[in-house]
Amino acid sequence: MPLGSLAYEIFPRRAAASLTVLALLLSGAPAPLAARTESAPAATSGALAPKVRPWLYENSDVPIDAAWRFGTLSNGLRYAIRRNGVPPGQVSVRLRIDAGSLMERPDEQGYAHFMEHLTFRGSRHVPDGESKRIWQRLGVTFGSDSNAQTTPTGTSYALDLPQATPQSLGESLKILAGMMADPNIVDSAVDAERAVVLAERRESDGPQTRISDVSREHFFAGQPMADRAPIGTVATLNAATAAKMTAFHERWYRPENAVIAIAGDIDPALAEQLIKDQFGGWSVPGKGAPMPDFGAPDPKFPATRVAVEPGVPLGLTLAWLRPWKPRADTILYNQDKLTDMLALQIISRRLEQAARSGGSFLQSSVEQQDVSRSVDGTFMTIIPVGENWQKALADVRGIVEDAKTTPPSQTEIDREYAQMDTALAIQVENADTEAGAKQASDLISAVDIRETTVSPDAALSIFRSGKANMTPAKIVESTNRLFSAGVFRALLVTGTAQPGLDAKLAAAVAAPVKAATNARLADKIVTMADLPKLGAPATVVSRRPIGLAGMESITFSNGVKLTLFANDAETEKVRINVRFGHGQQAFSPVKPVASWAGDYALVASGIGTLGQRELDDLTNGRRMGMDFSIDEDAFELQAVTRPADYKDQLRLFATKLGAPGWDPAPIARVKAGATVAYDAMTRSPDAVLGRDLGWLLHDKDVRFRTPSLAEINALTPQAFRATWEPILASGPIEVQIFGQVKPDDAIAAVAQTLGALPPRADTPVPAANLAMRFPAHVETPIVLRHKGDKEQAAAVMAWPTSGGFTLQKEARQLEILTQIFNDRLFDRLRSTEGAAYSPSVQNSWPFSYESGGYILVTSQVRPDRIAYFYDVVKSTAADLARTPVSEDELQRAVAPMRQMLMRAGTGNAFWMNQMEGATHDARYVAAMQTMAQDMLTVTPAQLQALAARYLVPAKSWSAIVLPEGVEAK
Repeated sequence: MPLGSLAYEIFPRRAAASLTVLALLLSGAPAPLAARTESAPAATSGALAPKVRPWLYENSDVPIDAAWRFGTLSNGLRYAIRRNGVPPGQVSVRLRIDAGSLMERPDEQGYAHFMEHLTFRGSRHVPDGESKRIWQRLGVTFGSDSNAQTTPTGTSYALDLPQATPQSLGESLKILAGMMADPNIVDSAVDAERAVVLAERRESDGPQTRISDVSREHFFAGQPMADRAPIGTVATLNAATAAKMTAFHERWYRPENAVIAIAGDIDPALAEQLIKDQFGGWSVPGKGAPMPDFGAPDPKFPATRVAVEPGVPLGLTLAWLRPWKPRADTILYNQDKLTDMLALQIISRRLEQAARSGGSFLQSSVEQQDVSRSVDGTFMTIIPVGENWQKALADVRGIVEDAKTTPPSQTEIDREYAQMDTALAIQVENADTEAGAKQASDLISAVDIRETTVSPDAALSIFRSGKANMTPAKIVESTNRLFSAGVFRALLVTGTAQPGLDAKLAAAVAAPVKAATNARLADKIVTMADLPKLGAPATVVSRRPIGLAGMESITFSNGVKLTLFANDAETEKVRINVRFGHGQQAFSPVKPVASWAGDYALVASGIGTLGQRELDDLTNGRRMGMDFSIDEDAFELQAVTRPADYKDQLRLFATKLGAPGWDPAPIARVKAGATVAYDAMTRSPDAVLGRDLGWLLHDKDVRFRTPSLAEINALTPQAFRATWEPILASGPIEVQIFGQVKPDDAIAAVAQTLGALPPRADTPVPAANLAMRFPAHVETPIVLRHKGDKEQAAAVMAWPTSGGFTLQKEARQLEILTQIFNDRLFDRLRSTEGAAYSPSVQNSWPFSYESGGYILVTSQVRPDRIAYFYDVVKSTAADLARTPVSEDELQRAVAPMRQMLMRAGTGNAFWMNQMEGATHDARYVAAMQTMAQDMLTVTPAQLQALAARYLVPAKSWSAIVLPEGVEAK
């Protein structure tokens, strides 16, 4: 039973129906295949005798999730199917093959991933390169709705088929069956895809990849995992031939190694028949290869290692490694794992508090992982503050030692239990709207780790039934087991080579350790009563309909405005967004301020006298939070909560604005974090673009500039407060509440919280702050430099568009144009030439500004292919302006966009985003209401006109990122 994800997202049916109807009206799409708004009945497999447990639950006593229909074909292929209407009309297919990099022979490294690429090129049912186009016509977005992933233990194929019909699902399964059983493995295809795989390898290489390789070599020394990166080596990839790939395919791509999971809006019996029809004839002569031995941690290899990688932050990873063994996935086994998780959560919370308090380390955490059926490990990471890693290591070891020797208090256990219980309970609350894609993915993930999957109710029941055993003594027992092993290993990563570092690391991990008795959290209970008091509630000045049916706009006597959409579209979920002030527009384009520190430090600085730890306690066991962001025209505090908690969530937001805390510790921590990461921004083309591109595309507007090290180091708590205190205290407040609330209760809750704040002064935005610029045309690209791999470069080309609402129809239509542009570059740069693996075309149109929009093309590329990149981009842009796209090409862009809008429209997040700013500018409402019509009715002639208007060579701007000492060709 996978336990690593205690996520909580999802939605219900009754009001999902109303939102689905709205989505259909906006998209103009036909009615869905099956009813989407009824809870799916439990499906069972009639072929199973009552006492026979399905194949997933063999050797397990956990409750069977009866919503799944299990079966096994005569050729050995296993499948699981369930009905799911989230999102409406979609069917999600996941196909897993037991073929990962650990199944490769030494001379086959990279073949499992290479095979994944080859299967997408073509098969007996699909000509080379056509599968993407076929699925696009069915509304599938390549890369998100259809994709694949290769890991050390398997290859998984994912397809999310929108508005599925028996015909489209049958056709899709036919394509998948051909991909698995009879891919087009010929030398021409192998040669073509080799260039693509090598481009992927080149573009993914960098400091983090090299550190990942070193980590794998060290922690798995003596095991196959040590040298089995899924991407393979240049030598083995260059040596691949059709004959070698065929031999690998015949050994591993076999029905007995395959599992199919389908969750979607379709009759399970129909889906089962389609699986039988398309996969029942799959057979491979002879016997497949036996599963190789993945080995066990080997104590003969060194316990410590130092890795030097320029630009990588100083850090340590400690690992206590035990052999991975297949275990019966029983209730008791899962309860023990949950107890282990709780024990580690106690330690992680103590570590986090020590880091927040200005300790010797910036961050440290610990978790248990079963890695690729190779080790059962406890892994701890430490990022020191400054260069004194020995002090950070000793402090962290002291906290762990204390946890090993002294039982936690019952309050600590209860704190972590409440957090885990709440996370699992939220899954139960949201179960009827759990996405089919997640259910299908979870099932094949369970197969991968040789465990089961259970319903949210069963998971919560298993957890709660084990509470009696989560005693202080049991926690100490778990802690000692998790931090003991036959094999201990430690890795120190540093950006600078230093003599004697290996010996220092070995001595540091072997040094005696003293338990840190001051690391425990206080047992004091913090409640909502400890928050600062608010004033008298506001009164309602006006209440009127706005936007979609059911939405309301409410104005309060203190000036606060509320957009309320009370609905049942997301069971037990309430989304709250508090927008205040003027966001990015509050800052000058020429005078830098410490806006960069706000994302972390503004929330972490606390409320009143309560710091971050007290606020953690306040919200523990509840669905509450506080995310901060800066939008173009407002600052935002956001949270996803639930009906039982949303009123206190509103109070949390109100007190943050009305009585913010100014704890200086988060300022020190955010400065340390920015300093640690700074040098990494020079080490790859992508890192340099991440640092500089936004600034350059906005003509060096300082609001988009990464601060210098001098600016980071100069920031003081006083300067931070001077920037943010007036922002929190002034400017308009717009509240959005979308979700399962009673309208009158929600209005009253806002009146008593944000409405209880005093009226806020507002300063008009200076005209200079409203100007958004695009850089002047350049004939030759601007050159930036990185300090990384000499084979890596990046190229950028952009054209100015516009902004605001006047040309909003063009703004929407540009989404289709850029999708077609992107598709063509993918075909030419990646699929055909392998010159670049990741070309991307984006449309950026700021509705809060009247200018500053652009079309942007970016890609990694080899330095010797930069001229070719620009030739392809320019010729493609010119052709779009010169020749109308075909109707087929247009529909291959429009169909996925229509499906994306329909799916997004079944949940509240989409509508909430569209309505941001609507209380002060009605044009946002109009733009929302016409968005789908504007975007989806575009014609080839209109796209041609847009390309001619905006893709103008004389207005373009370009830049390249080259390695130091290398010139473009």
